[in-house]
Amino acid sequence: MELHVVINGRKDLADQLYQQLRSAIESGRLAAGAQLPPSRLLAQQLGISRKTVSDTYALLTYDNLLIGKIGRGTFVNARAVKAERKQAAQDLACAANLEKWQNLPWPLRHPSLESTARYEFIGGATRRNQFPQEEWRRCTQEALRRMAEHGGFYSQPEGLPALRSAIAGHVAFSRGVVCTEHDIVICNGAQQALDLIARVVLEPGSLVAMEDPGYSPARMLFSAQGATVIGVPVDEQGLQVALIPDGVRLIYVTPSHQFPLGMPMSQARREALLQRAQQLGAIVIEDDYDCEFRYEGRPTDSLQSLDSHGVVAYVGTFSKTMLPQLRLGYGVLPPAIIGAVVRAKHLTDCHTSTLAQWALAKFISDGCLLKHIRRCHTVYAGRRERILQRLDGDLSPWLQAIPSTAGFHMAALCKVPVNLPLLLERAKQAGIGLYSLDGFFNDTPVRSGLFIGFGAIETLDIDPALDQVRDILRQIA
Repeated sequence: MELHVVINGRKDLADQLYQQLRSAIESGRLAAGAQLPPSRLLAQQLGISRKTVSDTYALLTYDNLLIGKIGRGTFVNARAVKAERKQAAQDLACAANLEKWQNLPWPLRHPSLESTARYEFIGGATRRNQFPQEEWRRCTQEALRRMAEHGGFYSQPEGLPALRSAIAGHVAFSRGVVCTEHDIVICNGAQQALDLIARVVLEPGSLVAMEDPGYSPARMLFSAQGATVIGVPVDEQGLQVALIPDGVRLIYVTPSHQFPLGMPMSQARREALLQRAQQLGAIVIEDDYDCEFRYEGRPTDSLQSLDSHGVVAYVGTFSKTMLPQLRLGYGVLPPAIIGAVVRAKHLTDCHTSTLAQWALAKFISDGCLLKHIRRCHTVYAGRRERILQRLDGDLSPWLQAIPSTAGFHMAALCKVPVNLPLLLERAKQAGIGLYSLDGFFNDTPVRSGLFIGFGAIETLDIDPALDQVRDILRQIA
């Protein structure tokens, strides 16, 4: 690779070379330890004499910017990079908008590997040792072979036909979703699916209705796109449909496992929601984020399967089912919006990684996904049962579980006043990751309690962790 130096004319050649190399070193473009080309080679590249280059190297060495190593060459000397004043945010025309984004909270942000607690009750996370590494490695190797068969072109924004066909079969079997591969768009996680749908449905000032409490990243995403988000209260039957106001364009719900409280939406509410959406001309986003895992009661079909008018956009993810780092999700979209969403996807990032898509297509078609879900279901059922036993036992003076039949998190409300910030801080000091429900409420009054995930904690760690939580509650009560 050639060193980027530009020589203009035939005057002051040594000074031009000196100034450009010195600037590159002081700015850090030439990093400490980087080797410069031999003087003869650089002279040939620039069309100047070797003596000019040698003299410049010597002068920079005298200035302690370069160092010569006998038998090896000339290198940039280790020294502090000269600090240059960069434009501050307040100096820019977009300062107000930058401040708005800078001040946004980071709800549900997962800890780094270095800061992960010994006992982790965060929601939406899984244990790495549950992931079927060998099956996925075999599918990835097959994906590499499939990619080698194709030309070096970008892929389709809607996703590979093989993966969309596999997903269509999977969601029809497991969730009763009515679709073909032509109704599906592959995304980088469910969050991108929400973003794409909002991009094509909403305008600044549009009204969005969503559950309150609800999934705060969705609320913030809709608000960031200029929409006015209206929180609609939930009760034991789910979203209170009668409280959805006129003028709403988009309705976001989690009907199978309400986020974060956990109750499913009743059949009557589902039918009322579809009727209300048709009256409003609104699109309903059904976020079915973790409902492959059901522990009791009859399985419920998706809201999309009841939709005869084409108003439901069904959003799913493999981040919860398999591994968050995969960032693979999808939308099963009604005909009215799928064309616009595909174009928005093309403009946003062209397409999702084809390597991961080919691997997942094989993973599903080979039956590995269903086998993985069955394996995890047994593990999660045991963890859920143990946590419920503790909440009904020695933790019952302070906490009460909200009935939930699916997923791998639950909510527990405080039965008596508890200093939750202090509880969370004491737990953190003890190596326990506990999380409050507070941040999921927007317009409705906050109901104090805990958001308890059981995907990322080992079954044998539950009792030692909850023993410490009980002891902390006794201390601060």
